[in-house]
Amino acid sequence: MIDGIYTLANDVVYDQLVALLNSIEANAGRQIPVCVIPYNEQLDKVKAEIVGRNNVTLFEDSASIARWEDFGTRIWKAHPRALKLWKEYGLPDNYRIERHRKLCCLDGPFDKFIFFDGDTLLMKSLDDVYQKLDEYDWVTNDFQYKSDLNYIFNWTEDKLRNIFSIEDISNRVFCSGWFASKKNVFNDANLANLREKLEAGEADALAWADSDQTVLNYLVLRSGISYYNYAYQGTGTGCHWASKFDVVDNILYDQGRKLTYLHYMSISSSDFTMLCGGQNVDIPYRDVFLYYRYLKSPEQRPPRFTRPSQLMLLQNSTSSFIQQRVNNIKLKYRNLKDRINGH
Repeated sequence: MIDGIYTLANDVVYDQLVALLNSIEANAGRQIPVCVIPYNEQLDKVKAEIVGRNNVTLFEDSASIARWEDFGTRIWKAHPRALKLWKEYGLPDNYRIERHRKLCCLDGPFDKFIFFDGDTLLMKSLDDVYQKLDEYDWVTNDFQYKSDLNYIFNWTEDKLRNIFSIEDISNRVFCSGWFASKKNVFNDANLANLREKLEAGEADALAWADSDQTVLNYLVLRSGISYYNYAYQGTGTGCHWASKFDVVDNILYDQGRKLTYLHYMSISSSDFTMLCGGQNVDIPYRDVFLYYRYLKSPEQRPPRFTRPSQLMLLQNSTSSFIQQRVNNIKLKYRNLKDRINGH
């Protein structure tokens, strides 16, 4: 049995990837193999980084990558409402299809695995997570269940009960930025059956703006596999950068307990690139990030940080504008849906 870690990355998130890999090496407590799933072909920096790390490999199974992109494409082609909205807002009909590549972890080399988004940092040993997979098929550790269900599914909870044979649907959803499972937890027959249900109309339940996250939640809940969320069970800590944590020796603590991971969700990759280029960019727990980013190459750490140039600020504001546009689309759609439902 091989325990491993997957992440999804390319050169755009190079600085975050290096920080993640260093945090795994420093805090996992043992050497755990890491496999980087390529987000796209922009990989020159990633490949050069992997060469110098004995425990890190690049996922190169092109058939698996094609399989999961096709799986995602077929699902979203069965969601005409999503396709219509994407077109109205100038988004491509294969919007964020690359994010479905993270599903390659379901048929990759590791028997038990934990997936980390590229914008995360590991803070503690993962042994308890791998042990939890002896009891459950799917393990998460986040507070997504406290958020609006519309971030995951666009149907009401009452309507969702027609397809999911569980009562507390809102309490079962999770963030796709960190999860643990097992190889082939969904076999080919299961996946074919789930895809048929989606293509027969259930795809309409998917949150059209959230790509892989809504798909993964559907697969877990619709299949009925066993599921455990540390946070929901009261045994987890916070993980989102917006929370207030204590920092001791570059480890984050939540009320005296080590975080499992810190997630820089929604912070633009350009902010990290600018920071590592010596620009004075304000990032939560900045010193912690910089510690892990330059843990193995302290001589490369910028000796000082200067105010970003106007060009840098313009590029960053453009990236932020695009993200805000997507967020506004989500909000407008939720408001429209609430009016239609009479809320």
